[in-house]
Amino acid sequence: MSPNRPEYEDACATAQRPAHASASQPLTLKVNGKLTTVDVDPRTTLLDVLRERLALTGTKKGCDHGQCGACTVHVDGRRVNACLSFALMHDGAEITTIEGLGTPADLHPMQAAFVEHDAYQCGYCTSGQIMSAVALANEPCGGSNAEIKEAMSGNICRCGAYSNILAAIQQTRKA
Repeated sequence: MSPNRPEYEDACATAQRPAHASASQPLTLKVNGKLTTVDVDPRTTLLDVLRERLALTGTKKGCDHGQCGACTVHVDGRRVNACLSFALMHDGAEITTIEGLGTPADLHPMQAAFVEHDAYQCGYCTSGQIMSAVALANEPCGGSNAEIKEAMSGNICRCGAYSNILAAIQQTRKA
């Protein structure tokens, strides 16, 4: 076969494209208490399903590498960086996003504490910070500032509102 022949080009194109790459698969999730099923490409992240397919844009795409924590959601009660998880890994799981915590009229206690302590500036990291802080209540974490800082170290605030974030978490833990 000559590299200039069409058969060669077709064979190369087929060899470079996996047969299963474009096959959508059904995904069922319980998101913020609502059961939903969508067809997804197997390579789609949980973050992209939430933002692009379900229009839940409170979960932010920050670094897209699991380094900033802006995409933190709860999966079956545990905090997860949604940008690092393929959606299909969570088929049948219960997902909670920032939209599922509270409403403007009825804030979750952690959301209210963040407002009270001005624990945000630009707001980009806020939903991930709140989701991590809420999950922290169910994790083995001591109450000292140092222990809370360590447990929250996966969430970065580029504005530097850390002391206010810590105050909000401490207020909620004492309540």
